[in-house]
Amino acid sequence: MENQEQGNQTSVTEFVLLGFGDLPGLQLPLFLLFLMIYLLTMAGNILILVLVVADQHLHTPMYFFLGNLSCLEICYSSTLLPRLLAGLLDRDWTISFTRCLSQYYFFAALAATECLLLSVMCYDRYLAICNPLHYAARMSGRSCLQLAGASWLSGFIASGIITVSISQLTFCGPNGIDHFFCDFIPLVKLSCNDPLLMDTLAFAACLILILVPFLLILASYICIISTILRIPSSTGRQKAFSTCSSHLIVVSIYYGTILAAYMFPTTDLLSDFKKVLSVSYTVLTPLVNPLIYALRNREVQEALCKRCRKLRVPRYWPIGLFR
Repeated sequence: MENQEQGNQTSVTEFVLLGFGDLPGLQLPLFLLFLMIYLLTMAGNILILVLVVADQHLHTPMYFFLGNLSCLEICYSSTLLPRLLAGLLDRDWTISFTRCLSQYYFFAALAATECLLLSVMCYDRYLAICNPLHYAARMSGRSCLQLAGASWLSGFIASGIITVSISQLTFCGPNGIDHFFCDFIPLVKLSCNDPLLMDTLAFAACLILILVPFLLILASYICIISTILRIPSSTGRQKAFSTCSSHLIVVSIYYGTILAAYMFPTTDLLSDFKKVLSVSYTVLTPLVNPLIYALRNREVQEALCKRCRKLRVPRYWPIGLFR
């Protein structure tokens, strides 16, 4: 493309991903490692999704949102890992400008959706424990569909705004992205434009889509723990804790890494550390989530055992989605 005065074109037609640097002798082991992670991630999340669809006992709001989370993780991993695997296999780390923007759009949309969806799941647990008398009315099938739909729609709209803004930047070289995928900060660093506007946009997006949901989750869990501690019986307290422990672990892992990666300034000293954090929330978190829910949730374990004994999927879904 020719560089035009309007700044909406770019002289760079492709980028080079530099995230892992030159790793002679480690390309094949890393390829096999990430391939195994990808296959296990897909298998685990597809299994959770099938269980939520197939088992009548899991047709509740809590597991409806878990099914949405598993679907999101499938898309999330498929956005980043195939390109990473291809680069490790053929050692070609070039990516076209259009594909780079497309990868960023879906990555950012799914990451924002996950932040919002985790906050919705926390709201579900808050109502179930702190306001059980109004739970059925507030978490009807229609309300759950609206909350899930709003999370997906908000994530994709916000990502679209940021992606369009990036597409208007001028890239006149160099074209090496210091990451293993197309992310916002490395892309903006390569731009010839004044980064102030884009940094402001990124800060606003992080504030609305990451920090605000995290603060809502934090406030909700303060109320949840306070309510649980007032339950007189130890059995009741243990049961209440078990219903939200899996979600709390997932939130801690995901938000702990993504907040550190995006809410703190990027310096040369922290650059490599942030890459490690990026591997955590983009590659490992989608793998760990189904394991956490499968290992710590008795209803999921019972549904899995039942499916192993009797492999039969309901003919119609989501009819009867909620009890």
